[in-house]
Amino acid sequence: MHRQTTPLPARPLWQRVLWTIAAIISLVVGFVGLFIPVVPTVPLVLLAAFCMSRGCERCERWLLARPQLGPIVRDWRDHHAVPLRVKQLVWATMTVGSVLAALALPVQVSWLPVLACAVAAVWLWRLPTRAEVPAARLKP
Repeated sequence: MHRQTTPLPARPLWQRVLWTIAAIISLVVGFVGLFIPVVPTVPLVLLAAFCMSRGCERCERWLLARPQLGPIVRDWRDHHAVPLRVKQLVWATMTVGSVLAALALPVQVSWLPVLACAVAAVWLWRLPTRAEVPAARLKP
């Protein structure tokens, strides 16, 4: 079940606007990550949810109501763990993306995507793993 958190104190408008802008940027860049394997989609969606929770409750509710994104955020909030299947998929796509980027970029900068993906892979490896993915999440 989703953990109850204490309500955050009311923030001034300028802070809520900045949190909301950060959330939108994170969500847009995460969307780009669906098409560019080197850009990590799931962490950016989680970051967007975090920012939305501080900037705009209505936007947060919208994000949680999306069938493609809401379960990811709720699962993270409830368990702070990543399903093994998701980890494997992320590692595979980052590996493919890194190899393609290394082949396509000039030699001077070809190591940057590899380094970024290696850091992300280590971070992901260190996160707790959930061995099972609930059957409801396997449906398209």
